[in-house]
Amino acid sequence: MTVFFDIDTQIDFLFPAGALYVPGAETILDRVAALNRLAASRGIPVISTMDAHAEDDPEFRVYPHHCVAGTDGQRKPAATLVENRVVVPNAPSDRSAAQILLEKQQLDCFTNVNLPSILDRLKANRYFVYGVVTEICVKCAAFGLLKRGGRVTLVSDAVRALNDDAASRMIAEFCASGGELMTAAEVRELVDGEDQVCR
Repeated sequence: MTVFFDIDTQIDFLFPAGALYVPGAETILDRVAALNRLAASRGIPVISTMDAHAEDDPEFRVYPHHCVAGTDGQRKPAATLVENRVVVPNAPSDRSAAQILLEKQQLDCFTNVNLPSILDRLKANRYFVYGVVTEICVKCAAFGLLKRGGRVTLVSDAVRALNDDAASRMIAEFCASGGELMTAAEVRELVDGEDQVCR
């Protein structure tokens, strides 16, 4: 089973007025939205990770306040949402939908207690990863998925970094560890091709 991972595409990260804006992140919004719609149209689950911080989360000792639960900045742009979606907090839950909005309070999406069981339930073994920030939360997701033994592809033109040098090192390490790179157009072509084969 293929799963798309949409990492932290939230207003505080994506737009210049956001609390922790990632330079250029708004330029990937259309690709992220298109990838999420592609997945939904083909019956491919989308796991959209979302920071959902309390006002005093320890992460704020390192980063400025951002994505505080319930604020406008914590929301995802409407274009990245699919119709059948559910919020899964970082507490035991068996909720599921076409798009799982997976809340987290730390950088690593695997700190949400539900993620391993979600992936087991989906029988996931193929992953496409995109979003922000390349060398931080995207890295945690990509390497966490590699550790599960699946095939992991980073969508190279649907990610943005805070530090380009660190992102380049992360991508080199990711590829050396067995990860793959594709563009959003290549992902669409692949998914469309597989869809034709299955018909």
